[in-house]
Amino acid sequence: MNVTGRSAPASPAPGTAASTPVLELEHVTLELGGRTILRDAGFVVNQGEFIGVLGPNGAGKTTLMRAVLGLVPAESGAIRVLGQPVERGNASIGYMPQTRSALAGRRVRGRDFVAMAADGHRWGLPHADAKTRADVERVLDLVGGAKLAERPLSELSGGERQRLLLAQCLLGNPKLLLLDEPLISLDPHHQKSVVELVRRVQQELGIAVLFSAHELNPLLNSLDRVLYLGSGVAALGTVDEVITKPVLSRLYGSPIDVMRVNGRIFVMSGDVEVEKHDHEHEHDEGGHGHSHGHTHGHAHGHGHSHQHDSHDGHTHDV
Repeated sequence: MNVTGRSAPASPAPGTAASTPVLELEHVTLELGGRTILRDAGFVVNQGEFIGVLGPNGAGKTTLMRAVLGLVPAESGAIRVLGQPVERGNASIGYMPQTRSALAGRRVRGRDFVAMAADGHRWGLPHADAKTRADVERVLDLVGGAKLAERPLSELSGGERQRLLLAQCLLGNPKLLLLDEPLISLDPHHQKSVVELVRRVQQELGIAVLFSAHELNPLLNSLDRVLYLGSGVAALGTVDEVITKPVLSRLYGSPIDVMRVNGRIFVMSGDVEVEKHDHEHEHDEGGHGHSHGHTHGHAHGHGHSHQHDSHDGHTHDV
């Protein structure tokens, strides 16, 4: 396990290829609104890894993703994607921002919605060239979304809309997917379906995924490693390495207990399950995490996503 905050990048995960890492952070410090989100953090994500990104409310999960996208500059250190410094509009990255109910009322057809991510200045397939249309069909097939593509977003469930959002992210064959809280507002059945879909696609394409979530349990059967953020520190390792009383107590800045019951893991502070407690205090559908329906799945459309991180950094020094 690698607990960063003073250390160098972690070694590649066991069993991964010794190729260029998909993502590297080296002695990175991130600050937002005068708060330190990460302090001298370093870790490596390798090709073909499914990484769950977790942490207490305000730990900086969204800010980290925005830094990888080149939208939040690092105060110090280096962030590299496929060996190159981060930059806005990196086509190697697919990005799903936090989404709320804004998509639910859209009458746009699913196929046109996916195609909009290919070129945000155009509206749907009638204006797309043959190459773009072929790529749209490819990603719809990858996510099993061909039938959904014929229906308007307003007629789809939250899980079905997430399927199309994932298709958007996959346009152009990215090597790294950043999925920011895709399980928000989904019931347990749809959460399970979305996680299984992402895992299947990730394994089929051999790409890396950073999947942020409020709770660990929906991800347990799909994770390769966990990246847990808190108190300016990042801990990266297997579930058994990271989800422990000593590590999480350091990340939360207070005593934490970890309980394992019937294949599920509960992170407790006294008699309160802290992950659920944090989730209850998130902004509602109209809050800070919303994005417009035309938000691109690719890194080149990130400027269209209105995600406010003003509160995403209530951390404590270690």
